[in-house]
Amino acid sequence: MLVPGTELLATSIGAVDRTDLCKGGETGLHLSPREQSVLWDMEEHFWTSGADNARATTANNAIMIFPYPPGILQGDQIWTHLKQSTGWRSVAMAERRVTRCHDIAILTYRVSAEKPDVPIYKALCASTYLHDEETWLRISHQQTHLA
Repeated sequence: MLVPGTELLATSIGAVDRTDLCKGGETGLHLSPREQSVLWDMEEHFWTSGADNARATTANNAIMIFPYPPGILQGDQIWTHLKQSTGWRSVAMAERRVTRCHDIAILTYRVSAEKPDVPIYKALCASTYLHDEETWLRISHQQTHLA
């Protein structure tokens, strides 16, 4: 469970691009098209703009899960790994979904990323953002590699 009192509402693949996360029929806060655009831009830059950009948009004690190795990383462990694995030349994000409950937003998507001399990387991804003091910060990111 990500946040006490919340649960993910099931949707069929491709049928819905935004769902409400809040339990018990609460509507939470809907993300405006502008807010969605901001979050998706942040997520794309997470892949393409290098570790410094990723660090600027990520909470200090965030948790990230990558295919093993490195596996589960938290805090400063993340930046050692990302210095070696960011800077993708291009990314394509498909099957995008956004859900929000109050100050939490979750992005889920299928990614295809490429950079020179590396096979195209395909994964299912989820990033969780916290809206804190008028800015969005990534608090978790997870990748499941697709063979």
